[in-house]
Amino acid sequence: MRDLGRPVLLAAAVVICGAVMTILDTTIVNVAIDRLGVVFDTPLATIQWVSTAYLLALAAVIPLTGWMVDRFGTRLVFIGAVTLFLAGSTLCGLAWSAGALIAFRVLQGLGGGMVMPCGMTILARAAGQERMGRVMALVGIPMLLAPALGPIIGGALVDGASWRLIFFLNLPIGLLALVLAARVLPREATVRTRIDLLGAVLLAPGLAALTGALTTGRLELLVAGLLLVAAFVAHALRVSDPLIDPRIFRTIGAAASTTFLFAAAFFGSLFLLALYYQLARDASAFATGLLLVPQGVGAMLTMPVAGKLTDRRGAGPVVLAGIALVVTGTLPFALGAPAWLLGIGLFARGAGMGATLMPAMAAAYQVLPDAQVARAASALEIVQRTGASLGIALLAVLLQHRVGAGSLSDLDSIPASAATWTFVWALVLTALAFVPALFLPPRRQWTFVPFSFLTRPR
Repeated sequence: MRDLGRPVLLAAAVVICGAVMTILDTTIVNVAIDRLGVVFDTPLATIQWVSTAYLLALAAVIPLTGWMVDRFGTRLVFIGAVTLFLAGSTLCGLAWSAGALIAFRVLQGLGGGMVMPCGMTILARAAGQERMGRVMALVGIPMLLAPALGPIIGGALVDGASWRLIFFLNLPIGLLALVLAARVLPREATVRTRIDLLGAVLLAPGLAALTGALTTGRLELLVAGLLLVAAFVAHALRVSDPLIDPRIFRTIGAAASTTFLFAAAFFGSLFLLALYYQLARDASAFATGLLLVPQGVGAMLTMPVAGKLTDRRGAGPVVLAGIALVVTGTLPFALGAPAWLLGIGLFARGAGMGATLMPAMAAAYQVLPDAQVARAASALEIVQRTGASLGIALLAVLLQHRVGAGSLSDLDSIPASAATWTFVWALVLTALAFVPALFLPPRRQWTFVPFSFLTRPR
C-alpha cells in the first residue's frame, strides 16, 4: 500500500478513525441491550429503541450528506459529523433514564450517518479512479473487523466494568479523528447550490420509515416508506439538481446492484451467525465474537490483494471470485457441518467478503467524474445500508417462521435444524449477487440497469 502515497494514506487514516468509531458503536450497544433494560427497569420493547432510534436518525441524514459536502466541503462536514457523534456519545454515557438515552442516540445517529458518505468522498477525491480499489481495501479491513470486535469489547465492558464505558470508548477514537482531520484534510472549493427541500422532505423520512419497517416489522411504515421514496424518484427525475439523482444508476447500476444484494446476503448472514452460535450452540456474546474471528482474518488477508487486482484488472473477476467464496463458506452452515468445518467456512466467507464488497463499491467510484462523487457516495451508502437491513429482516422472518416464534428476542434457544434451513436461504440470497456482478468491469461495453432485466450498449 506504500504506492498510494502519503496524502492518500493520511486521508485513509482520517476515514478509518471515523468509520471504526461509528461501526464499533453499533455492535457494542447491541450486546448491552439486555443490561440496559435491567439498569433502567424498562421492558425490552422500549429499550430496543436505543438501537432503532440510532438507525432511524442515521438513515434520515444520509441523503443530505452529498449536498452538504458539495455546499460546505468534506473537511467541514466530516469534522462537524464527528463532533456531533462525540457529543451524542458523551451524553449517552451520562444518560439518567431510558428516554434520555434514546434521545441522545438520535443525536449520535445524526452525526454517524454523515461520517461514511463523507469519508468515501474524501477517499475518492484523494485517491483518484486509478487507485480506488487499493484505498478501499485499506479502509475495508478495520471496517470489517470493527463489527466482529464489537461483541467482544462490549461483552467485556458490560460484564466487567460499566455499560457507560461502551459510549465513552468513542471519545479517544473520535478525538483522534478530529485532530487528524484538522491537520490532513484540505479546504476545498465549494459549490453554492440550493438544497432540494422537497426532495429532502420526501427522501429523508422515506428512508427512515423503510428502516423502521425493516427493524420493527410494521407494515404501515413499509407502505409509507415505499410511497415516499417513489414520490422522491418521480420528483428527482423532473428537477435539474435533485438531492440524489436517480439517473446516476445508469452509470453505477451494476456496482450498486451488486452492493445491494451482497450486503443483504452477507450482513443478513452475519446476524444469523450471531443467533446461531448464541441460541443454537449456547455460546455467550463474548465467545461468539471469538468464534467469528476466522471471518475477519480471511477478509484481512484478501482485501489488499483484491484491491490491487481491482485497480489492474477491473472489479468483475475479483467480485465473482469473492461471491463464489462466500457461497462456499456458507455451505457448511447450510449442511449442519461439524465445528471445525464451520471455522473453515467462516474463513472462506471472510475471504470472499474481502474480495466483494469494497471492490464492488470501488467499481462505482472508478467511473464517476469528481463532480458526482459526493451525491453518489450518499446513494451508495443508502444502497448498502438498505440492503443490509433488508437481508437481516428477511432472514429474521424466515427463522421466526421456522421456529414458530412471535419474536426472536423472546427465545432462549433455537433448534439447529431451523438455523440450518435459514442458511439455505442465505445461500440463495448470496447467489443472486452473481447476476449484476457479471456486468462489472472489465466488461465495460454493457450497462446493468438495476431492477430490470434489460441491458444496452453504452
